[in-house]
Amino acid sequence: MEWEKARGRLFERLRREIKDEAVLSAMARVPREEFVPEASRHLAYEDIPLPIGEGQTISQPFIVGLMAHALELHGVEKVLEIGTGSGYQAAILSLLASRVVTVERLPLLCARAKERLASLGFSNVEVYEAEATLGRQTDALYDAIVVAAGAPKLPQSLLEQLAVSGRLVIPIGSRYEQELVKIVKLPDGLSFKTLGPCRFVPLVGEGAWRAEDWSSGEQGPYYY
Repeated sequence: MEWEKARGRLFERLRREIKDEAVLSAMARVPREEFVPEASRHLAYEDIPLPIGEGQTISQPFIVGLMAHALELHGVEKVLEIGTGSGYQAAILSLLASRVVTVERLPLLCARAKERLASLGFSNVEVYEAEATLGRQTDALYDAIVVAAGAPKLPQSLLEQLAVSGRLVIPIGSRYEQELVKIVKLPDGLSFKTLGPCRFVPLVGEGAWRAEDWSSGEQGPYYY
């Protein structure tokens, strides 16, 4: 009963902020409690990020919804997600797109997410360990790319993997504060739109932060 009340409060709040019924419907179909550790399940429907181990978090539901909405998905797209984490965002994207390719740099989280998504029946999600180059060039080009970690600048390698008219949503800024930015790849250039301030764990890889620049011990408690 408490879960149901919390879930109702969460979606009432989300509907005030996110005017996209397809995204809200997809989020309602994904049981967030299955993507958080047992000790945090009583908080699964609070609008907050939660730790999932390895210095990483499951993102705040509002941020997940905002990013999914910004991707402008219609059910036929191939989507790349960078930063699988627990697999929660990939599960939601799988209900909005035709195919989801997601990469995770931490082997333990990658293995757990792959098993979890398969057991819950999200069959159009492919989970891979991240390579040195950001993204997954093998399956490019992508109609949409979403990055669940903060980058110091716009990674050129991700732009190269994005199809023309494709959308890229990524946090850009310092290791501690970023702006969520939506980029559309046009035939003659790029368009940019700022979606608001955010705070994500750092994006690690070529074209982003080096692993030695950051340790999980420096992480604050409120990352999205």
